[in-house]
Amino acid sequence: MSTASDFMGHELSSAERRAIRQEKRMVRISRAAGPLTAIGLGWSVPLMKMAAGDDPRSNLSALWKGLIVPLIGILAFLAAWAALAPQVQTSLGTVPGPVQVWQQVEGLYADHQRGREDRVEFYERQEARNAKLVEQGMADRAKVRAYTGAPTYPEQIFTSLKTVFLGFLLATIIAVPVGIACGLSSTVSGALNPLIQIFKPVSPLAWLPIVTMIVSALYANASDALPKSMVVSAITVTLCSLWPTLINTSLGVASIDKDLVNVGKVLQLSTSKTITKLVLPSAMPLIFTGLRLSLGVGWMVLIAAEMLAQNPGLGKFVWDEFQNGSSDSLARIIVAVITIGIVGFILDRIMAALQTAFTFSSTR
Repeated sequence: MSTASDFMGHELSSAERRAIRQEKRMVRISRAAGPLTAIGLGWSVPLMKMAAGDDPRSNLSALWKGLIVPLIGILAFLAAWAALAPQVQTSLGTVPGPVQVWQQVEGLYADHQRGREDRVEFYERQEARNAKLVEQGMADRAKVRAYTGAPTYPEQIFTSLKTVFLGFLLATIIAVPVGIACGLSSTVSGALNPLIQIFKPVSPLAWLPIVTMIVSALYANASDALPKSMVVSAITVTLCSLWPTLINTSLGVASIDKDLVNVGKVLQLSTSKTITKLVLPSAMPLIFTGLRLSLGVGWMVLIAAEMLAQNPGLGKFVWDEFQNGSSDSLARIIVAVITIGIVGFILDRIMAALQTAFTFSSTR
């Protein structure tokens, strides 16, 4: 491909200028391909290439595999669901199909809108009442109360996200340093490996009663910003999700090039500089793999923890609808299941994008 430097000394023709502009566009698209693929938008790359004037044949093939085939799979699943759902009878009626589930999505959004309006009206009435009391000289009777209405569905999603990130953050703070220590020292690894193998398979349902009793004893004065049920759920997530990060960090540190370690010894680097300058950059791909696995495990564990701890998130929503037993409950539970899956996918894509940004790999 010709470049501008090849035409120094004479004026470029319009065709040559177009070729240079197209080459620059293709370079920009190639640079964007890695991040777009990491966040699940790799199918947009062939569209951009065709828009930039690239050969449509190879791009159409990539578009078929990256977008059309997944869409066909989703449509086939929806068709099978719509056809088979009415044939399954439960105690609450037939299993709802896609149309009934979508109606519940609209209903939950309408409930959210009404909840927001009720909240605004509550604070407006409270403000007007307090202003009137101040005018009457009774300012001491003016009070500010928090809105205590039931959380809406989007608010429950936000509560679950806040809880899982709290648990994931605690798991990362514990797992990464311990994993580095295990990777650098065979003695530490030998001492901790039996404990890791024992506690790694423990179910969150087994951890939850222990965590509940300990949190109740140590966290007696719970704050409104961090209620006890959220702390219980977050610590349960921590205990179940730290193992993938710990194991992958240990493996990544233990498998770094020995020449790098020898270079650190020759340069007489301190332990902290050896870890930050040599160990972590080399082990980062496996560390991020562990973090992605830990976040996925934590998101799965969270739902069960919220059901039993009654943390007002998606798990409690599912449990309340199951206990409610109305004709709409089953459809609402399916809405929650789909929401859990979509949020889990988005969290994984976020971690994949961070991995692409902070590590050197073939996808970058």
